[in-house]
Amino acid sequence: MRLVLTEPNLFKDSIGIISELVNEARFKITKNGMELIAMDPANVAMVIFKLLSSSFAQYDVPEDTQMAINLANLKQILKRAKPNDTLTLETTEDNKLKIEMKAGDNKRTFSIPIIEFDEKEQRVPDLEFPVSIKITASMLQDSIDDVGIVAESVSFIAEPDKMTIQAEGDLSKAHIEIPQSSDTIIKAIGKTRAKYSIEYLKKMIAGGKLANHAELFFNQDYPLKVEYKVVDKMMLSFILAPRVEND
Repeated sequence: MRLVLTEPNLFKDSIGIISELVNEARFKITKNGMELIAMDPANVAMVIFKLLSSSFAQYDVPEDTQMAINLANLKQILKRAKPNDTLTLETTEDNKLKIEMKAGDNKRTFSIPIIEFDEKEQRVPDLEFPVSIKITASMLQDSIDDVGIVAESVSFIAEPDKMTIQAEGDLSKAHIEIPQSSDTIIKAIGKTRAKYSIEYLKKMIAGGKLANHAELFFNQDYPLKVEYKVVDKMMLSFILAPRVEND
């Protein structure tokens, strides 16, 4: 397997974000691209990552392959990649992943072990969402940062003409209304409300590094899906378990 990226940031930034939720993960590499599906250790969040073969300058995958990698190790190496580097990923006969960074005549090479990984293969759950909201990544990030000041969980409330993001702590409250607009496209019937962990959301909204818009999908007291896409190149999405209120 030999994969060459002339724009390493999509892969570098994605791994940086994923590694905040997942310690070790299995990559599947097929003729269509690279894919990762993993759960966080607490089984609260799932990560789905796809980097399409069209993202690569060279994509040499003779047969479907899988490799498990410690993401913290991979992240530390990828931090050294500069935007103008050509990044090459290659598996070696001694069961390692060789990572080469090249700019002009300057070439740097790292290798990390491909690890044994016993965790069962994860499957993306079949979820149905009556609510979908396309929002600018910066608006979503600002809103989560705002409500994170006052509480540990946030409520998303969708109506046909607006989205409300609100949180309530012991003494403080935050309430943000985002109306339907050219930048915020809301598809909702009636009023739908669900609550989620801000700690997890803060890790997920780092996906705003990758794409200008985020898409949110949810239902009443139901998992949330947050998705970032770069057309014909990449998709990074998260599924987050709800915080169900007992009252």
